[in-house]
Amino acid sequence: MAAINFFSEDTAFVPQKKLFLKRWIKGCIEDAGFKPKELNFIFCSDPYLLVINKQYLQHDTLTDIITFDNSLKPNVLSGDIFISIDRVRENAETFGVSVFDEMCRIIIHGTLHLLGYKDKTKKDKAEMTAMEDRCLQKRTEI
Repeated sequence: MAAINFFSEDTAFVPQKKLFLKRWIKGCIEDAGFKPKELNFIFCSDPYLLVINKQYLQHDTLTDIITFDNSLKPNVLSGDIFISIDRVRENAETFGVSVFDEMCRIIIHGTLHLLGYKDKTKKDKAEMTAMEDRCLQKRTEI
């Protein structure tokens, strides 16, 4: 059975509409031909995620998300996705969207990394953004 969990570290943030989010994430994963096993979304502060970024990726920069793939079988997803709620809030303001909408974009971005999508090259980033948009559109179908 799939477990999609939400946690908070170093922040009081708790996502709204958890059941909706779980159904939506699971649907996007299944539409890609994968099965979710255990996904943990950990909302945290900038300082908390910066420590992880330095420790595990040797990057001394703020980021909105770090994804750790814990999958052991092909097409079965397991992972820990750390999301800076500080970055989500700032991005929402910058892009003129709600915090919930930006949080959804970041959630699905991390999920797409687990599905094998990359974002280092211009072409890869365009493909990932297109898939993010498709997944975000699916929210209206739930």
